Amino acid sequence: MVRATFRFYADLNDFLAPVRRGAAFTVPCAENATTKHMIEALGVPHTEVEVILVNDRPAGLDALLEEGDRVAVYPRFVTFDVADLVRADTMPAGRLRFVADAHLGGLARLLRMAGFDTIYCNTLRAGEIEAVALEEGRVVLTRDRELLKRRGIDHGACVRARKPQDQLAEVFARFDLAERARPFTLCLDCNAPLRPVAREDVKDLLPPLVRAGQDEFRRCDCCGRVFWKGTHWERMRTMLDAAAAGLQPYA
Repeated sequence: MVRATFRFYADLNDFLAPVRRGAAFTVPCAENATTKHMIEALGVPHTEVEVILVNDRPAGLDALLEEGDRVAVYPRFVTFDVADLVRADTMPAGRLRFVADAHLGGLARLLRMAGFDTIYCNTLRAGEIEAVALEEGRVVLTRDRELLKRRGIDHGACVRARKPQDQLAEVFARFDLAERARPFTLCLDCNAPLRPVAREDVKDLLPPLVRAGQDEFRRCDCCGRVFWKGTHWERMRTMLDAAAAGLQPYA
């Protein structure tokens, strides 16, 4: 068994026991322990980590710890340039797709509203979330830090905010979603693509005032729901703009 000294920075301290926050502390490490193993043993999900320094040198999550190592652990940086450092592999490549746990149904709907493929079912168990994340390369969104420590989860985020609109702003900032958003292209209920449809094809499904005053419609082929740019569209557009700007319009 070896001993190593750890120091966690910024929001990562939220996951630590109070006595270990904001200061360096030394702990024993299991034989052949990696940085990932010890970081999670101390309470921090690896998905929350972006940069690790061991003895002031960049290291990965798979680095083996040795006697006397000094480990500095940093969250994802927003303004600090870490281009020359080794980043932990916590950002998936390509178009981001999500799976949200049972406590984030409101956030899931808002992400769909922004055009991000988001699986949500309030009966999904931890093992099922892990399986779909692994099989489909999805980012796990949860308020349960233990879920993010599961072996099959490579990418995820522990959502701190409690209100859905604030959670949306948090996830937008965490994953730089502003430029990737494609608003109003997915069904809020089914997560299926919406397609443009002629008014004549859906006129029997529309309220009289909508039928008379709207020209553009989209329909979900899965559930048949029809969407148009009413007052609800304006409210959602405002919410998306606020999230993209890093604001929280509804405190």
